[in-house]
Amino acid sequence: MFRSFSTPSQQELLEHVILTAHVAEFAEWDNHAHVERIRRYSYILARETDLEHDEASLISYASMLHDVGKIALPAHLLQKTAKLTPDEYRIAERHTVEGGRLLSGSGSPLLQTAEIISRTHHERWDGSGYPEGLRGEAIPLSGRIVALADVFDALTTKRPYKMAIAPEAAFDLIKSSSGTLFDPALVSIFVEKFKDFKSVLRMTDETVGD
Repeated sequence: MFRSFSTPSQQELLEHVILTAHVAEFAEWDNHAHVERIRRYSYILARETDLEHDEASLISYASMLHDVGKIALPAHLLQKTAKLTPDEYRIAERHTVEGGRLLSGSGSPLLQTAEIISRTHHERWDGSGYPEGLRGEAIPLSGRIVALADVFDALTTKRPYKMAIAPEAAFDLIKSSSGTLFDPALVSIFVEKFKDFKSVLRMTDETVGD
């Protein structure tokens, strides 16, 4: 006997989002901690802007689906440890578009925000990013936030295809990219809250240094 269906609660929706985020990451590498760190980094950045707690929390949970589009990429490409060819890079870059497509059409503010993040978290402040080459404040704030959070995590954690670097080295790289790759206002928040970023990073052993 089936139970009658009712509208999912907010908690159920969050649980589904988290599970989907883990599935997306597992397609490339098995690291549940990655999406949790992204969530926490994103909240730190969002909360220090003019956003209220609820808005910052919405962005932070939506950020967990930033790479959901990788589900649509070829498995051999996700699992490759050697350097990607130019053609393979172009295919990999499509995870932004595919993620936006998968998340489109929802009436949920959480999934609507996740769609924006998926499409824009590889855009760069100076217009050098993808998929649309958006520049400056034309990039939605949620995408700018996750862009910085995702790069910090990529730099400071070991992946199948790369070693981690020390958080201080990542700090220098991000700080020097203010106004080019990243929103200067968000880089200022990152600098101010760097100790909090390092505290989140200590959640796992996949780091170098303190």
